[in-house]
Amino acid sequence: MNTSSSQRTGTVHREPTAGDTPHWPAIPTAPAGAPNVVVVMTDDVGYGASSTFGGPIPTPTLDALADRGLRYTRFHTTAMCSPTRAALMTGRNHHLVGAGRVTEMAVAYDGYTSVIPDSAATIAEILRSNGYGTAHFGKYHNVPVYETGPAGPFDHWPTHMGFEHFYGFLGGSTNNWAPALYLNTAAVEPPADDPSFHIESDLADKAIDWVRRLQSVAPAKPFFIQYATAACHAPHHAPPEWISRFSGRFDRGWDALREETLARQKELGVVPANTELTARPPQIPCWDSLSADHKTVAARMMEVYAASLAYADAQIGRLLDELERIGELDNTLVIYIQGDNGASPEGGANGLLNEMTYVNRMEDDIETLLEHLDELGGPLHYNHFPAGWAHATDSPFQWFKMMASHFGGTRNGMVLSLPARIADVGGVRTQFHHVVDIVPTILDIVGIDAPAVVRGVPQLPMSGVPMTYTFDGPERPSTRTTQYFELMGNLAIYHDGWVAATTPTEMPWEYAADIPALDNRQWELYHVAEDYSQARDLAAIHPDRLRSLVDLFWAEAEDNQVLPIIAGKASRPGPPKPNPTEGRARFTYYSGTTRVPPGAAPDITNRSFTLTAAVVVGSDRPNGVLLSQGGRFGGHALYFLDGRVVYHYNLLGRERYWVVSESAVTAGTHLVSARFQLDDTARGSGATVTLLCDGVPTGSGRVDHTAPWRVNYIEGLNVGRDTGSPVSEDYRVPFDFDETLNELTLTFD
Repeated sequence: MNTSSSQRTGTVHREPTAGDTPHWPAIPTAPAGAPNVVVVMTDDVGYGASSTFGGPIPTPTLDALADRGLRYTRFHTTAMCSPTRAALMTGRNHHLVGAGRVTEMAVAYDGYTSVIPDSAATIAEILRSNGYGTAHFGKYHNVPVYETGPAGPFDHWPTHMGFEHFYGFLGGSTNNWAPALYLNTAAVEPPADDPSFHIESDLADKAIDWVRRLQSVAPAKPFFIQYATAACHAPHHAPPEWISRFSGRFDRGWDALREETLARQKELGVVPANTELTARPPQIPCWDSLSADHKTVAARMMEVYAASLAYADAQIGRLLDELERIGELDNTLVIYIQGDNGASPEGGANGLLNEMTYVNRMEDDIETLLEHLDELGGPLHYNHFPAGWAHATDSPFQWFKMMASHFGGTRNGMVLSLPARIADVGGVRTQFHHVVDIVPTILDIVGIDAPAVVRGVPQLPMSGVPMTYTFDGPERPSTRTTQYFELMGNLAIYHDGWVAATTPTEMPWEYAADIPALDNRQWELYHVAEDYSQARDLAAIHPDRLRSLVDLFWAEAEDNQVLPIIAGKASRPGPPKPNPTEGRARFTYYSGTTRVPPGAAPDITNRSFTLTAAVVVGSDRPNGVLLSQGGRFGGHALYFLDGRVVYHYNLLGRERYWVVSESAVTAGTHLVSARFQLDDTARGSGATVTLLCDGVPTGSGRVDHTAPWRVNYIEGLNVGRDTGSPVSEDYRVPFDFDETLNELTLTFD
């Protein structure tokens, strides 16, 4: 009896016969001559930061790439990280793929869920299914926070979004000296005993290793690398020898830096000769108005930031040098985007020792910052520079990160290099383009059509257009004629050389209680074809054009799933995000449970609770962590130290509280507890901590203040050890518990 199968051609029989046509399933292969692709994206870097675009920070890797490729001077992002990265990977506008906000601020409306739909396959998935090896190194800020835990689901992790290999971190930032790293979906720890370890050199090492393995085993297989640095998102961390290179370089201040940067930009030709320097907004103080101490602190913070970017650029250079060494660089399309948005002003007027204080609506005074000046950039702080430097490194534009209304938030330098296709090496391209144009550009170069269906799911149309027409057409008009911008209620629309933009009402370092209704917002108008920096508001002169553009914005917003617009950082309309801890009052963990991220761990902020550890002690001097949650920059821990039980509450590194048992524990089986009782329900309330052993009180103490909004949003929960940075300076990570811990429970009152 003959049978047939849709997986086979011809006819098969009960036994092999001469007429059979057996075959193997097809193996995807890339088009002939398809180049390798490397896409690099730095973090929180403004247009006027890098030397390649006239900035004060030397970036020789990007400079060299520009000399063998093209600089794009009207390239745009979305003004914030998760939205930009979603658009970069999918080629669709960020709201269309649920990325209207960063993952931590997601809400339940379709444009803002943080869930990239299956109908928007990433460039990694498209290339993988067409014969490419694919890998992501570094920041990946597009996993819904409630899916980041060790139990998954992993549907939106890089390894399920087209990347065959992932080495990096999932959050918006990480400690550069002790990062929260993952290899595919498994948490991995950096070496705790290597003081020279830094995430940027580590990422380059791992990317180089991956390329070598792939080239050794499958040298004919092209590869796609998405490489996303930790720099220059806070914390600004850099090796001390790199920080020292910038000593004294910024003593003239941010106002002078803006003027110097614009002059260099004109000389380089990366801004038109008639570009005007936009006015410093009143929210940014004049440099000359600062005290001497304030200037000292601010200048040092900029030195650290500069070192962070310069060091990251050098590590990217190591990867490109390796590609050149093995003969692959000339066959590699390199797209290097300097920043996922403008520079970040979240450090406020003074800057911050610890970025988590910003989330808790706190500030650092100059005296405190001055005390720790020489420690900035090192492992003791999660530091962030003042807003004045963000504005300066966004020169010549207005505003900064989060301000999707203005180019200070959305215009980023981009360099594209492809020796086989670009004759005008070192050239400048001025066509208006957007991050959604990267995917269509890659597909056009590789020779692949955007698929209509991926894994059985019909695909959304691409929002982007290829930029390849610019390679040999420096004067050709832009094929992107319209682009909307929206982020947290900051609105803009570009169309045919004009931009309509709303006037910002909430500074990024503020949490405004009262944001004007959208219909009451003021709109500005700029003829950006002639006014490169948005220096001249023409709204009063061309009211009809402004009205037309505003109407176009609302039409684009409706077409791109932008509505309803969620204005303001504090706004969270609709039901709360899914949460794996929802509805639970008791949590039981077993020894060895590590790196449960904040999105999957119980949140102790403004709650009373009890920790209870079931231990078996064989000596009278046990040591080690029972529970740690958070780290050096905020958290709490229960541990043994020389036989005594210690509960430590770390208020963002600003205040630390210890409660220690009156006597050491005896050998045997015990229930060791810490009862944390808040004084009242007010945010940041104090608390009383009572230690117990087998139900008998053994010590008590006070925590005068607690974190009002978030104890720690970076480092997670561990049982039986600590990871990352230590919650308490009483010990060094990992400080494993050296006896038996059967289980630990956390119970909310």
